[in-house]
Amino acid sequence: MGLKYSNKINKIRTFALSLVFIGILIMYVGIFFRDYPVVMVIAMILGLLAVIGSTVVYFFIGMLSTRAVPVVCPSCEKPTKVLGRVDACMHCDQPLTMDRSLEGQDFDESYNSKKASHHEA
Repeated sequence: MGLKYSNKINKIRTFALSLVFIGILIMYVGIFFRDYPVVMVIAMILGLLAVIGSTVVYFFIGMLSTRAVPVVCPSCEKPTKVLGRVDACMHCDQPLTMDRSLEGQDFDESYNSKKASHHEA
């Protein structure tokens, strides 16, 4: 299986960055409706809300990042952060876990879910 895993913090940062570009694109589309001020204003407001939303997401991931456990990746030997029970290296996407009971098992992001009980006593 050639599945590629990626770090949760990087995924959320990519989403926030895409919100910025989507917001700017929405505002740009609004310029084409100069003859219809109501449509233009709605596009500008929606674009602004997307950009503000990205700011909120960046703040959220910044706060979440402070709680992530800093580790050194055994594969690329660079410092990275692990969020939850399983995550991936920020640099080389190597699957990582902080839970010794999951070592050697297939990488599955559902291990982070509190609902999923993958190892029973």
